[in-house]
Amino acid sequence: MFQTDGGKRRTLNPNNSMTTPVATSRRRILSGKCLCGAVHYAVADEFRYALNCHCSDCRRATGSAFKPFAGIERAKLELTQGKERVLVFGDEQANHDVHCGVCGSLLFSVVQGGASVHVTLGSLVDEPTIRPTAHIFVGDKAPWFTITDALPHYEGHETPK
Repeated sequence: MFQTDGGKRRTLNPNNSMTTPVATSRRRILSGKCLCGAVHYAVADEFRYALNCHCSDCRRATGSAFKPFAGIERAKLELTQGKERVLVFGDEQANHDVHCGVCGSLLFSVVQGGASVHVTLGSLVDEPTIRPTAHIFVGDKAPWFTITDALPHYEGHETPK
């Protein structure tokens, strides 16, 4: 249940760490969800950066050669359905991954001590404005995968601008 507060949607339970306000006026809001549809989220189309991560943790979390993600402030993402079905992997008070507890889909990662989230681009229903601009942790990439695009490659983190 939501109440309106100055153009922002807030849940009535402010202590729920998985729920944060998402402004609803004058900004494009994207929807995302897990494979089975049990968990949905809304996020502002105001991503600061987008990258393809080839680190072993991202490969294992996604079951893929890399994780395409977009970074945004934590306050700009809100779980809108299925909060009770979320599975948190990691320290809920710090960095952690948020999965659907039913189908296991990785929806986003909470990073930078909880200040930001890395939204998995494959979980978005709507098309974001941003596109990945680089491949990171290519020194850790799957040996069976060949990067064939012209995006820059970085051995570790690229500093987001």
